[in-house]
Amino acid sequence: MFIRNNNLTIRNATSNDASILCKWWNDGKVMAHAGFPNGLGISEEIIIQQLSCDTDEIHRRLIIEVDRVPTGEMNYRNKGNGIAEIGIKICDFSKQEKGHGKKLLSMLINALFKDLGYKKIILDTNLNNLRAQHVYEKLGFQKIRVNVEPWKNQLGELQSSIDYELEEKDFINYSD
Repeated sequence: MFIRNNNLTIRNATSNDASILCKWWNDGKVMAHAGFPNGLGISEEIIIQQLSCDTDEIHRRLIIEVDRVPTGEMNYRNKGNGIAEIGIKICDFSKQEKGHGKKLLSMLINALFKDLGYKKIILDTNLNNLRAQHVYEKLGFQKIRVNVEPWKNQLGELQSSIDYELEEKDFINYSD
């Protein structure tokens, strides 16, 4: 996948991105909302191995660039029956709260619906991640359920999450 809209780019992650992904994934501040406040403790070699298994049909990790500089990551996973599950992290904190997430998600979602033929997009987010919830709901995502304390983060703290879904008819595209 390669999508560019003005200064924003979404592209397939490659083995050349393993070092930056390793830096982000091992940073507890970046990974805290995903339940890993101590980071993943993963090596570049394992990341390269994981990236080599990515395909457009099953699972794809993507790099977000702002002004052609890697700033974060996205991914999508084919869940079957025309459903894709997505995720996003803007890992460079100086690039957060600038409207990039809404535009980048719009770019990805549009491509998933229009180019790859998905019928529904799903995602989940930590109940405490109010900023993400606000963005998802602006894009047209509907809350499906709140999962109250079904899992613990690395520190053993119970965590809750919200499941969202989006059908193409409800999608509000901010990438134009």
